[in-house]
Amino acid sequence: MAQQLRILQSLWAMERRRTDAAEWPLQTQLAMIRDAGFDGAGVRFIDPDFAAEVTSFLRDHGMIWQAQCYPTNVDDLKPVLELVARLGADHVNLQPNVRPQRIEACIPLLEGWRRLGEQAGVAVHVETHRDRMTTDLFFTLQLLDCFPDLRLTADVSHYLVGREFAWPVDEINHAMIHRILDNSWGIHGRIASREQVQISLGFPQHQGWVDLFMSWWEYAIRSWRKRAGSDAVLTFLCELGAPPYAITGPDGAELSDRWQDALRMKDMIRALWQRIAEEDARPR
Repeated sequence: MAQQLRILQSLWAMERRRTDAAEWPLQTQLAMIRDAGFDGAGVRFIDPDFAAEVTSFLRDHGMIWQAQCYPTNVDDLKPVLELVARLGADHVNLQPNVRPQRIEACIPLLEGWRRLGEQAGVAVHVETHRDRMTTDLFFTLQLLDCFPDLRLTADVSHYLVGREFAWPVDEINHAMIHRILDNSWGIHGRIASREQVQISLGFPQHQGWVDLFMSWWEYAIRSWRKRAGSDAVLTFLCELGAPPYAITGPDGAELSDRWQDALRMKDMIRALWQRIAEEDARPR
């Protein structure tokens, strides 16, 4: 079996948070994700009842999911892995919900989480995310010095806005992002500018940022295809967050349609994967 791409939609991103309209019921959200052609969803594995309901729907429709968790210590991962043993998951996406100021304090945590994942036979990916252990690009690169084989989920929107890279992005900053992507085994999809963590794909003034992220995601896919097994699956999670991630106007309404942006992102990534796969299949 050839390498595969699976595009997921974040359930968190399905929240509307509007004052003039009700939230979509969970089953409506899941049906929208299925009918739109996503391959699965990102699911919080914190509430067992919620996770069971969501994964039951996804399983019944031949879809997959990543188990998302936010441990504050090593033992916090144990109930998540127990739930994965019961419900399944493509992998665990771990946001390290701690904020050490020194690398030495991170080592026992990462060693513990990696050990538990290996013992459970479950892939655990550590997400790059602000206000977490991985909040800072430089700090995370130092973590990779300690753990060269650390498996990351790359959400590089946090690093662009966190470091506020100058535009155009120079080769030094590209190289640092590429090093993150070379350790990434999953991708979270959000487009940022140097000042805003989430911008719409559809606004013409954002096209330069869209092109930048598409170039990073192309690099990430090509890097992964070289490292991963011949039958491996790469997940790309569309994760366009509700307000205050999404920019709103004076009436509190969002300035763009996140659902339509997610659909557009899905199609763009599928087309990118197809182009890369076709190029790789050509005789050399």
